[in-house]
Amino acid sequence: MRRPRIFTEQPLRAQDSIRLEPGPSRHVARVLRKRAGDKLVLFNGGGGQYPATISAVDKNSVVVTTGDFDDIEVESKLQLYLGIALSRGERMDWIVQKATELGVRSIAPLLSERTEVRLRGERQDKKLRHWQQIAISACEQCGRNQLPEIEPLQSLEQWLRQVRADARLVLHHRAGPSDPGTATPTSVAVLVGPEGGLSSAEIEAAERAGFSALQLGPRVLRTETAPLAAIAILQARWGDMAAG
Repeated sequence: MRRPRIFTEQPLRAQDSIRLEPGPSRHVARVLRKRAGDKLVLFNGGGGQYPATISAVDKNSVVVTTGDFDDIEVESKLQLYLGIALSRGERMDWIVQKATELGVRSIAPLLSERTEVRLRGERQDKKLRHWQQIAISACEQCGRNQLPEIEPLQSLEQWLRQVRADARLVLHHRAGPSDPGTATPTSVAVLVGPEGGLSSAEIEAAERAGFSALQLGPRVLRTETAPLAAIAILQARWGDMAAG
């Protein structure tokens, strides 16, 4: 049976006794219903992981003892940076979860001309923490020991100015048949618009910033489908995904 993987923000070292934070403790005790003697795997997002054994548990507190450090990593050699315009409802939650599973290094929520969602102040901070927790849960599930960065909410123009990658792609269905090239990049930035798509001015701004227009096929994909399809294609072409 696979050992549950638990994220902790605490420093980790071998042969140490650690009291897990309240959130992970409640998950281990109440959801997973683990008991003293049960096995876990701990990671803190800095790389690698530690096998651990529960030494004490109650409803609100779990104490574990770590074993020797395991330097296992499942990170892709292709560094993927996703810039995605804010979407309504739970679409962003889905994108953050699945993009994390697919191996992105960072996710930048963006404000664009056609973005209908507005986040400010405490609501914005709460959303960012929510997306970070979704990324953590996805890492626990998929085996990643390095957390993707959830960048602060920013304008599309800000992201275009600061993002750095060997290849830069802007997805839109109005692009003609395209090919991202035959050279093998080590990093790719992908820009995706909101439900209504990017405006012509935004696409032109992206192209001026070095982005190449990319169409994924003849069908118009939803804003939550397009980035995941693109990431999977790029990982299959230049990263670590392959059939068979």
